[in-house]
Amino acid sequence: MARIERVEFMMVDLAPKVVRTDAIQSFVSQETPIVRITDSDGAVGTGYSYTIGTGGPSVLALIERTLAPAILGRDAEEIESIWRTMLFRTHATTVGPITAIAMAAIDTALWDLRSRKTGIPLCRLAGGAQESVPLYTTEGGWLHIEPEALVEDALQAKARGFAGAKIKVGRAPQEDVRRIARVREAVGSDFELFTDANQAFNVDEAIRRARLLEPLDIGWLEEPLPADDHSGHIRLANATTIPVAVGESLYSISHFREYLQHGACSIVQVDVGRIGGITPWLKVAHMAEAFNVAVCPHFLMELHVALCCAVPNARWVEYIPQLDAITTQAMRIENGRAFPSQSPGLGIAWDEAEIARRSLLAGEVMA
Repeated sequence: MARIERVEFMMVDLAPKVVRTDAIQSFVSQETPIVRITDSDGAVGTGYSYTIGTGGPSVLALIERTLAPAILGRDAEEIESIWRTMLFRTHATTVGPITAIAMAAIDTALWDLRSRKTGIPLCRLAGGAQESVPLYTTEGGWLHIEPEALVEDALQAKARGFAGAKIKVGRAPQEDVRRIARVREAVGSDFELFTDANQAFNVDEAIRRARLLEPLDIGWLEEPLPADDHSGHIRLANATTIPVAVGESLYSISHFREYLQHGACSIVQVDVGRIGGITPWLKVAHMAEAFNVAVCPHFLMELHVALCCAVPNARWVEYIPQLDAITTQAMRIENGRAFPSQSPGLGIAWDEAEIARRSLLAGEVMA
């Protein structure tokens, strides 16, 4: 039995590779908390999560003062028990993004540690259901991009073997329709187009916009409403033939259960960094499978590729490269499909020297 002896934590800030705008915000940075856990055998596991530009120091403070002290001396193999300890230790601040992001950094480090010690890659350790998963790109579909550039990016993605692209919506309704129609005409019917509203609409506007988009054969309408408008999603799902996708802004297994039970979504976009780690991510994915609903996770492609290949109902990985600056090897892509690493651990080749150079905040807690 190897006990946790040391928890190191740090944060790096990663600038987006391209300008990223949607209906409610513009991304200027990705604060990335990173956690390293060392056990009494000397084995080390590295985990991470992220924020969109704000909240990173609060995440690190929660790790330093509350979560890391709570797991010192624990058996590193008791991942489920440790996750529940963290959940109840933060009961006053759960459920919410700061707590979930902090828990995710620790939980992913524990899974990395387990995978490295067993020698089994994460994609198999967590299930081993698929060899690869198709990719869709988001990087060329941001809201500020004009139709000609949207078309060019989608055609380039199709030429690379990608099977789909996502386009942000939130301009005037007819303008959104014209933008997507231009892309649909260019790529044809054998290429998926997805849309993402980033929670910008109310119910009546979402229903109207969905009906305008239906003739364009849209793969899904993502986050059309505020994530806590559960009844609104039910109304929308019943009013349109376009699948409704939710998940990146849900922070609890129970929230996903409510959406699935009431038919409020057709696509689950559970995000490791937002749900609190790999432990709850797998539970949500299997719960979605029980409802015959596909999993298409949000962001974190370098980690999600292994988890998508672990479960049978994962349909897509979202292509948004963001870790290149602090890794030494990119995710394997062949003919538009993402393949998980066959090396033990999360499958991410960290550049330790670059992480140290970029670290803005850092600390450690020891037994």
